[in-house]
Amino acid sequence: MIKTINGATFRKMIVAGAGLLEQNKKYVDSLNVFPVPDGDTGTNMFLTMKSAVNEVSQCISNNISSLSEAFSKGALKGARGNSGVITSQIFKGFCSEVAKCDEITTKIFAKAMQEGANIAYKAVTKPKEGTILTVIRVMAENAVNVAKKCDDFEVFLKKVLETGEEILKQTPEMLPVLKKAGVVDAGGRGIIVIFTGFYKLIMGEEDFELTFDDEKKPQTVDDVIADINALEDIQFGYCTEYMIIHMKKKTTEADIDKLREKLVELGDSVICIGDLNLVKVHVHSNEPNKALEYALELGELYNLKIENMREQNRELKKKAMVIEETKENGMIAVAPGEGLSAIFKDLSVDEIIVGGQTMNPSAADIAAAADKVPARNVFVFPNNKNIILAASQANELTSKNLIIIPTKSIPEGISAAIAFNPEASIDENTEAMNDAIKGVKSGSVTYAVRDTHVDGFDLFVGEIIGLDDKAILAKGKLVSDTTEKLVEKMMSDEIMNITLFYGEDIREEDANALAEKLASIYPDCEVTAAYGGQPVYYYLVSLE
Repeated sequence: MIKTINGATFRKMIVAGAGLLEQNKKYVDSLNVFPVPDGDTGTNMFLTMKSAVNEVSQCISNNISSLSEAFSKGALKGARGNSGVITSQIFKGFCSEVAKCDEITTKIFAKAMQEGANIAYKAVTKPKEGTILTVIRVMAENAVNVAKKCDDFEVFLKKVLETGEEILKQTPEMLPVLKKAGVVDAGGRGIIVIFTGFYKLIMGEEDFELTFDDEKKPQTVDDVIADINALEDIQFGYCTEYMIIHMKKKTTEADIDKLREKLVELGDSVICIGDLNLVKVHVHSNEPNKALEYALELGELYNLKIENMREQNRELKKKAMVIEETKENGMIAVAPGEGLSAIFKDLSVDEIIVGGQTMNPSAADIAAAADKVPARNVFVFPNNKNIILAASQANELTSKNLIIIPTKSIPEGISAAIAFNPEASIDENTEAMNDAIKGVKSGSVTYAVRDTHVDGFDLFVGEIIGLDDKAILAKGKLVSDTTEKLVEKMMSDEIMNITLFYGEDIREEDANALAEKLASIYPDCEVTAAYGGQPVYYYLVSLE
């Protein structure tokens, strides 16, 4: 049971809250209603907390009053965007209360949360319910009630967080834009993450991983374009942020209030908070020059940022026009040559990993390729027995569902890709692909790199050798003759198609000549020569 929080623990809580938010900032970003002209909520809130941690780390005292001053000052200095500024105000109010005590009890903590909510509401000129403001307010109200009966922080914070989750789930009913996008409020989720970091530190937990049940539903291209079109009539086009420092001697608190009033007349999304030491300003307007001019009457400008939101909107619209809609199933393949890559692309394979016998890609390479595929499920064709294990391990490195089809050669991979049906289920495609590769015989023609005796052949450096997937079947002095012998060894009555994928060292006319010769030898078969462009191997041979 933990009844009080001292300065050392308070310091650790601040770091833990920022740390947990850093781990989950991308998730919080994903909850933003697309598109967001002036930043990503999770990133902005984290940068605010990061600045607070930096300031706290420079505080040599574990006195709660000193730590509170550093926490509040650092958060304000690093505040980015609306969400970051509101976060800084929540903790400004919070710190103003806890700074009064030597140790924090649940009652003091609850009162601090309530003051944080009050200060945050005052910082926003037109507060909206269904946002971070609602979440912190309801959490604070519950905290006050719980603290009246509970002095154990472990129980107290757990109940406060449960209330936060409950009100967060209701935010889509308060803001239609959230309901339309199918998300809860990003800022609300962010503040809960921070307080969850506090709680986990109190509980002594080392595993800070979080899971969420409010994942955003994937948007279609139509959804994205519709959202962007809805922003085409942006009333105020410039997002302006700055700090005012080194105030003029004549500047008073009343002047800060007058600046806020001027900014409200100038635009919207106005935040103007601070004191005679530092003022933080955020405003959307069509006249950023006036927003700066008004501020210069009070003091010096610092950390100035002006963004053209209309231009951001145009750029987003351009990108949206080329966004591929997420599909159910996609494919990636390993291929060693540009010709083979082109063949797989023609078969609708989404991503090609350059690799093969002499260039085995890693599990990370395969996972990275899968992440680029706009599909939930991705079929992987390793096309080499040495790559199958790495492909299997790649499942642990990506959020995509990888289905490994154990293709041991390029011909098997091509047959599997041909069998793919985008309308079929995962199980149906898997079965069809595995059946397809069973009907393929694969061979290759290359050269010996050392003198040896293997598979009944005495081989010498430079001799041409022909192999199937199990053993050396032929050798010779000439590539064409060895390839012909290899096909002869692999041939059976069931074979109807012979394909020669010729490598980078073979001329097209030589490949066509060999194909014509094989066609005359096997008149019942269709023989084709196709450019593979692979290194090392003169021919990759497919018999079906």
